[in-house]
Amino acid sequence: MKPSIPKGTRDFGPVEMARRNYIFSTIRSVFALYGFSQIETPAMENLSTLMGKYGEEGDKLLFKILNSGDFLRGVDEKLIEERDALHLTSKICEKGLRYDLTVPFARFVVQHRNELQMPFKRFQIQPVWRADRPQKGRYREFYQCDADVVGSDSLVNEIELLQLVDEVFARLGVNIIIKLNNRKVLSGIAEFIGAPDKLIDITVAIDKIDKIGLENVCGELGERGLDCDQIERLKPVIAISGTTAERLDQLESTLAASETAMQGIAELREVISGVEALGLKAILELDVSLARGLNYYTGTIIEVKARDVEIGSITGGGRYDNLTGVFGMPGLSGVGISFGADRIYDVLNALDLYPSEAASGTQVMFVNFGKAETAAAMKMLKQMREAGIRGEIYPDCSKMKKQMGRADALSIPFVAIVGETEMAEGKLTLKNMATGEQQLLTPAEAIEVIGKGNAR
Repeated sequence: MKPSIPKGTRDFGPVEMARRNYIFSTIRSVFALYGFSQIETPAMENLSTLMGKYGEEGDKLLFKILNSGDFLRGVDEKLIEERDALHLTSKICEKGLRYDLTVPFARFVVQHRNELQMPFKRFQIQPVWRADRPQKGRYREFYQCDADVVGSDSLVNEIELLQLVDEVFARLGVNIIIKLNNRKVLSGIAEFIGAPDKLIDITVAIDKIDKIGLENVCGELGERGLDCDQIERLKPVIAISGTTAERLDQLESTLAASETAMQGIAELREVISGVEALGLKAILELDVSLARGLNYYTGTIIEVKARDVEIGSITGGGRYDNLTGVFGMPGLSGVGISFGADRIYDVLNALDLYPSEAASGTQVMFVNFGKAETAAAMKMLKQMREAGIRGEIYPDCSKMKKQMGRADALSIPFVAIVGETEMAEGKLTLKNMATGEQQLLTPAEAIEVIGKGNAR
């Protein structure tokens, strides 16, 4: 039987990895430009760290790891007989794969608090896992590229992060729309419609408005316990339109009685005006339906979508003032963003935005004519590598056609030939695979030609 991989996961070959590394290096360089330092955390965390941080729906999507050895030892037989999955899982699984990078980061901050200089700016590029139903743009294993600032309440951090997002996608050549909201505004809306206790139900439902439409969202709100009057009051609020300034004015007028909402609107005004004063390549839009469905956001909420490709969110984030409190460190404010590298990869593929050097591998391949010739070729190859030229030698003394076929199949732009004549002169014959042109050159001359060829 042919081996396979789990649904929602992918293999990446050399060309794909070169492209992915282009994305990672672009994001990493911008993170560094904005003063963020890199950390890593383990792939698995204690379930006690993860559970209860992502809401009820998030808890269901956690991949849980069975305890080592006899994981059923000491488990009440009744739980097994009754198929009580929830309680049984807590007995046989102590660890889980991380769902995102933010909660492990909060755990990291609390655990290492005495070693960190606040405000602490970190970035992290690692895979995460979700037991989701795989579909286009949604995977069970995918990379996140996160940047967070903790230990500061200042909205300067939000303004900086939005500039950072803008810079990353400008470098990648992707046209984006950045959607903004504020959790305090959502709380004010819940107060306004008379359902402050239903905030989570409201946010989980209205966050799906782009996917299922307003009427289906209203249907779900009814199922979640909101009455018809509350739903009718909510409709015009989440459907406000106009420019960002006009939307803010409408919100301010509608939610004037809510002190919480007024605070959220003031924060939105400060962030938006701060970003606009610095200039933004992306489109910035206030989206009152934006909730991102996660319990830990308390202020600004950010979501980024590609304008030229139909795909879900490619970056998201926000402020989470209370996150470290669950680990015994209350009062530490944080704000962060997460780039969805796998979706960005799909966007760049769809728009063919990779520069030619992103997929570049070997620049020159030396042909193998035998023991003496190989020894001479390897000395020249070493010289080329020292000059930064990516090169290889065909390991076996095979037919010329087979060796050239490999160079052609791998799109290697140059082939170097070192035979008896070349050995006698301390030179090599360099063949340009695109034009077929051949030149007898010294290694130094070949390095210059290959370098120029790669630049083109």
